[in-house]
Amino acid sequence: MEVTGFPTSSDISLEVDGVRVAVVQSYSARSTRTSQSVEAFGEDQPVATIPGQQNHVIELTRLYATDEAIRDGIDFHSLENFSLVICKPDRKIIYSGCQWSSISETGALGAMVVEKIAVVAAKRIETAA
Repeated sequence: MEVTGFPTSSDISLEVDGVRVAVVQSYSARSTRTSQSVEAFGEDQPVATIPGQQNHVIELTRLYATDEAIRDGIDFHSLENFSLVICKPDRKIIYSGCQWSSISETGALGAMVVEKIAVVAAKRIETAA
């Protein structure tokens, strides 16, 4: 039996208006949901739970601006309402309605690299590749 391994991300990019402006070396994503318990009089445990709103936070590490974005004068601090696309071998994950919540940079001569960006997304969609 041949072991093919776990699917990994083959391409992670930041898009603004459908145009790729940066590639990302790695990411971590966390989705949370607020839920509310429904309690009934005389019961010692909740009788149901009601799902609440979802919250998606993605931390991107080592962003490299594309050549075209550098020519256009990309400014990560001015990005609003953008999309994050993560392509895996078997599916594509699209985070849309994104806003950044923190940016940390490191400088190197001749490189347009942002070390980390934390992103909050309004929506997460997963499609077959």
